[in-house]
Amino acid sequence: MTSLLKIAQTADESQISEFFQESVGKWRSQRRYYTLPEGETKEMESIVTINFLEQGCNELQKLAQMHDLPDTGSLICGAAVTWEGTDVPKPRKESQGSTIFGVMGKTLYRDRGFAISKPVTAQYYFSNPKTLCLRTEYNGSVFEEELKLIGSKYRTRQTIISRAGKQLMIGQYLENRVD
Repeated sequence: MTSLLKIAQTADESQISEFFQESVGKWRSQRRYYTLPEGETKEMESIVTINFLEQGCNELQKLAQMHDLPDTGSLICGAAVTWEGTDVPKPRKESQGSTIFGVMGKTLYRDRGFAISKPVTAQYYFSNPKTLCLRTEYNGSVFEEELKLIGSKYRTRQTIISRAGKQLMIGQYLENRVD
């Protein structure tokens, strides 16, 4: 007898609100980037801080304005993320920054992209209640991400960056809660 496994993909605002709330805190992020096709790798370590944003808060109202949404209170929830990273082989500060996420329907709004400072949107879904998947497209590039909560102390992330149908980079992350 053959068993068929069907994976349900959902994009529910209550699910993403719960996911953001479960992600709140300070995380130590160890990550490795693989540049394709050469296979060159870069290792980074960061401290990432995530705060939950309630509907109607100032940050989400500003984000709605950046995206020209007709109702500045329409984003149902969000997250404010800050990070400070270092290059592992050469312990020097490599990057720091922040970004704001907001949600309405099946769209995740951001105040900036990965490689640009302009506002971008992503489509999201859950492959299961603890795994958030995002797809962001701009300037000819596609960013596919998967964020998975593993218990209350760990998260994994994977990002695949493509352009013109060719994968350029893979980022893999292991994050553990530090607070």
